[in-house]
Order: sequence, then structure tokens, then C-alpha cells
Amino acid sequence: MTGLNNHLVIMAGGVGSRFWPMSTSEKPKQFIDVLGVGKSFLQLTVERFSLICSPENVWIVTNKKYSEIVKAQLPEVPSSNILCEPCRRNTAPCIAYVSWKIKKKDPKANIVVSPSDHIVLNVAEFTRVIKSCLNFTSETDSIVTLGMRPTRPETGYGYIQADLTSCSMRNKEIYRVDSFKEKPDLHTAQQYIQKSNYFWNAGIFMWNVSTIVNAFRVYQPAMAKLFESIMPVLNTSEEQAAIDKCFPECDNISVDYAIMEKAEEIFVCPADFGWSDLGTWGSLLVQTRKDLYGNSCIGNDISLYETHNCMIHTAQEKKVVIQGLDGYIVAEHDNTLLICKLSDEQRIKQFSGQDK
Repeated sequence: MTGLNNHLVIMAGGVGSRFWPMSTSEKPKQFIDVLGVGKSFLQLTVERFSLICSPENVWIVTNKKYSEIVKAQLPEVPSSNILCEPCRRNTAPCIAYVSWKIKKKDPKANIVVSPSDHIVLNVAEFTRVIKSCLNFTSETDSIVTLGMRPTRPETGYGYIQADLTSCSMRNKEIYRVDSFKEKPDLHTAQQYIQKSNYFWNAGIFMWNVSTIVNAFRVYQPAMAKLFESIMPVLNTSEEQAAIDKCFPECDNISVDYAIMEKAEEIFVCPADFGWSDLGTWGSLLVQTRKDLYGNSCIGNDISLYETHNCMIHTAQEKKVVIQGLDGYIVAEHDNTLLICKLSDEQRIKQFSGQDK
């Protein structure tokens, strides 16, 4: 059973093209089937929340130019729940917009905010943790974020420092946040993982709608005033025009800076359910099943000879034969073939011409 007042907000406006040639600025990674399972990251994200939130309470915030892709991939989500940002303004304005809109529809809403392009391996444990945290936020004026237990000194994630000396009286899995840490250098990351109270920041937040709206009023009053001013036209035919006018006036700021680092009632739930922010071909190689020689293959007919430690993604090709590669990406999509050293993956944007 899903909670009647549970709402899911998915932020799907990113323009990431790091999985080129599959992903481009016209169709970023959240809309493509990177895992070769017949579903995009966005579809998999909605699917894993199916026991937490009903489709009519799913909200997608995206860029205007991606709205038709969202509608095509998520026909079960009401089109009125697909919110179109007229321009990019980071995550705080995005969350403020959808929070005021949800508040008007359901003043008792309990909200979970999630990125659109992460993977979760243990969905049952993920569901249990999210439900537990939402139960906590429904009963308190608290903000909860998930902290992933680090498995390596990762420099690509922000970290959460938790106070593990005492848990919440209401939920023994939840602890107060001491501080949020920026993406560290390697030496600092190595120090973090030697301690038990540092966790990866997964960017998954939970709160009730009154809590987050009041937090914006206290910590971002100018932004709150903008969305308060258009409250009368939310959920009407005049909404988009009002958003097009006021959204560009918002500060370009993340919700971490705008709210999380300022709020007093901020908690973290340490969790371990096989989470990954798949941001690169290299990270896909780490997370997917590999053969005896360290190769990961996504495709229908791939033959490898004397090949080691490669990420092969050739789902559209009829037959692929590779010999003699070690530590390479081989990826094709729509008449474009990429063959690139994994160690040079940061140059893919340059190779693709998307840095011009």
C-alpha cells in the first residue's frame, strides 16, 4: 500500500551528456537506457518508488524542451504533474516551485525528492528506508537526507558528517547532521572513509510540505515571496506564464546551500542498498556484471578476443567483434561509434564536439 499523502518529486532537468554517443544535450542520460534493460533511468526511478507513492502523486520537474520525452516515457503520470522550468536555476528554485504547487493541492503532503539518474540494486531495502524516513517526517518538522555508506575514497560526491553519538528518539536509524562537506580531494576522502560517521550525499531528501515551505520562508525569503505571489494561479491555465516570468528572477542556487546547510532540524539516515550515481562509462563498468577478464558487455551479439577491462555498449549493432583492447570504452548509438581509452574518458565531451 502507498501512503495517500506521499508525493515523489523527481528532478529531471539536467543536460548531462557524459554517456555520449547515447546521451546528448537533446536527450540527456536520464532519458536513455544505459543499463540495457529496456527502460530509461527516469523510468527506473519512478518504478522503484511504486510501493511508496501512487502515479498521481508523482511530480517531474524538467526543462521545457524535455517535456514531451517525459510524457512519452511516463504516460501514467498526469501531464499536469510535469513541471517545465523556463531556464536552469539549480535545485532550490526547482524544489520551491513544486513545493508550493503540492501545498496547494495537498496541505498534508509528505515529500521525497530524488534525482532522476541514479541506480539502486536492493529495491526492497530502499523502499523500507524511504518509508521509515517518510513516517518520521510526517510526524516532525524535520528534514531528512539519505547518507550512503562509502565503499571507497570517492572524490566525485559530497559527504555528510553525522553525529552518531545519539539517534532520534522517534527513529533509531536517524541521526542529526553535524555538517555537509564539499566534494573532497583524494587525501581528504581517504580521511573521511576511515571514520564511521561520514556518508556520501545521495541528493535524496524527505520532508513534509509545511516544513520545506517554511524553510524557504526563513532561509530564502525572496524566493519564497516569488512563489507566494503566484499561488493564486498555480494549477490553472495561467501557471506556466507566471512561472516563465518569475522563475528567471530566482537565485541560481542549490537546495544544499539554500536550505540544507542552514536548517536546524536536519537529520541523516545512513543506508546501504546498492546505490550509485552512474555518471561515467567507467562507473558503469564498475557497477555492471563483468566476465572473467573484467569486461562488461551490453548488447545482443558481442564477441571478445584477447580483450580486458573494457566497457562495451553496442545494443543497436547486429554483431560486434573486438580483439586486443585493454581498458577501453566501445559505445555506439545512431550511426556514431566511440572507441576511447577509459583513462581519457574526461575528453569525451571534446571528442563529441559538445564543448563548442
